[in-house]
Amino acid sequence: MLAEVTQVTATNPKIVFIGGAGNMAGAVIGGLLAAGYPADRIVATGRDPLKLEAFAKRHNTVVHSDNIVAIDGADVIVLSVKPQVMRDLCMDLRPHLKGRKPLIITLAAGIPLAAYQRWLGEHLPIVRAMPNTPALVQSGVTGLFADEAVTAEHRAITVRIVNAVGISLWVDKEEGIDQVIAVAGSAPAYFFQFMEAMIDASAASGFARADAERLVLQTALGAAKLAMTSDVDVAQLKRNVMSPGGTTERAVQRFEQGGLPQLVADAMRDCAERAAEMARELDQ
Repeated sequence: MLAEVTQVTATNPKIVFIGGAGNMAGAVIGGLLAAGYPADRIVATGRDPLKLEAFAKRHNTVVHSDNIVAIDGADVIVLSVKPQVMRDLCMDLRPHLKGRKPLIITLAAGIPLAAYQRWLGEHLPIVRAMPNTPALVQSGVTGLFADEAVTAEHRAITVRIVNAVGISLWVDKEEGIDQVIAVAGSAPAYFFQFMEAMIDASAASGFARADAERLVLQTALGAAKLAMTSDVDVAQLKRNVMSPGGTTERAVQRFEQGGLPQLVADAMRDCAERAAEMARELDQ
């Protein structure tokens, strides 16, 4: 039987971001503050005193270099450190979480819930959150998976936190996080690579590289906005650009002849498989 879980009952629960002065957690904090979350209910930790001082001035939040001091009275603890140091961090926190049930949200990639449960102790409510880098510009996607101790109220505050930098999606099984990584977590690199190839090809054909980059990036932005606001799917939007026997059709045919659809599917499968491998490697 699960131990009784303490609910996050405060309207604005105290949120402690361990590693909060880093890029991803800093983006989430910035998003929360922009959405009106009280700065005095957010605490960020870090190792570099100069970075902490600059962070405090920029966001007007409380900062600490001592994680143990920082988590005192925390309703939510967001773990935002590198996977390689996560075990040591959790073992340091564990004695100070006895008798408490703060919601734990981890932003680290690859570490399964079973590892956190071993390192932090059983029956804590834990959510794995997998954001992608566009969260840095409040346009991110975050995959979410919760253990059995996570309540509806915990889910609500989790969504409030991560949606400060974009949108989120809950998955029913932990393996679903690997699929989120393939579809969204790693996917910005896919689009960057495609844009890079277009820029390179344009520059090779005689365009000034700066001009090529400007055109490609604006077109990518416009295509994404059009897809997000349209009432038809992306396949139809593609067809809308194509005229029979025209220039776009010729280019799309070349992509298809080159195996682009299958190549994308294979790459995404490889990505998800590597995510699962990393989870096994880190679950030690």
